[in-house]
Amino acid sequence: MSILTSILTQFIFRLSFGLAFGMALTNPREVTSGYYRNHLYVLLGLTVLATMVALGDRTQFALAPPLIAAILSYVGSAIWLYERPRAGRLTLLLVAGVALWGAWSATDFARLEQSTSGPFSVALVLAALDPLTSGLLLGITIAAMFLGHWYLNTPTMALRPLERLIVLMGVATCLRAAVSGTGLVCLLSTGSWPATEQLLFIALRWLSGIMGVLLLTVMAWKTLKIPNTQSATGILYVAVIATFLGELTSMLLCVRSTYPL
Repeated sequence: MSILTSILTQFIFRLSFGLAFGMALTNPREVTSGYYRNHLYVLLGLTVLATMVALGDRTQFALAPPLIAAILSYVGSAIWLYERPRAGRLTLLLVAGVALWGAWSATDFARLEQSTSGPFSVALVLAALDPLTSGLLLGITIAAMFLGHWYLNTPTMALRPLERLIVLMGVATCLRAAVSGTGLVCLLSTGSWPATEQLLFIALRWLSGIMGVLLLTVMAWKTLKIPNTQSATGILYVAVIATFLGELTSMLLCVRSTYPL
């Protein structure tokens, strides 16, 4: 049960980091304030859930990161209610920073240091990049999906913000592929070939969370050029499911692996 709780907490932190960062990158001059305010409530719900998990097991989970992120999310929603974009974007960046801090604090660097050659090993570098790249992929994808859905409420908005987020999705997917691919190469270089069950999960992780997301990113981009925001949003819904499946599978694989896969 503790492993599942750890994966859930890590997933919440990564998603919260990426979503807050993706929203902060979105230009408020081209997007109405309701987009930020409503989805800060999503961040509030995620961070409150992580806070409850931390309260349930204070020995395993640090309470400060999710609690601070929850407070900042509530404050940020109030700031966007009064349409203060500069302070609102700053609050989003603070939420992203605190959530990333929480993801790193939930990573067992001590175990990795004991199982590797020293404090500056490849495994530790990849472990630090793992939450960062995973959070970017998860959060920017769902931020793009939320923004696509927001066009249904405000169809007169410019398409440039959504186009930027879709481009960032592609960049985040490539960064994630680089980290996970390096981890896979490091695992294979040790000479311990994964078991058949593990290979199947690795295939699922790559087909869904990397290759599938790249394909869906291209499809969303092409659909937006028609332009058809409703169909692009539907594709982004599928991309969110693919990233969730891929990253959760990756986290399950990391339970038995020294390297991110």
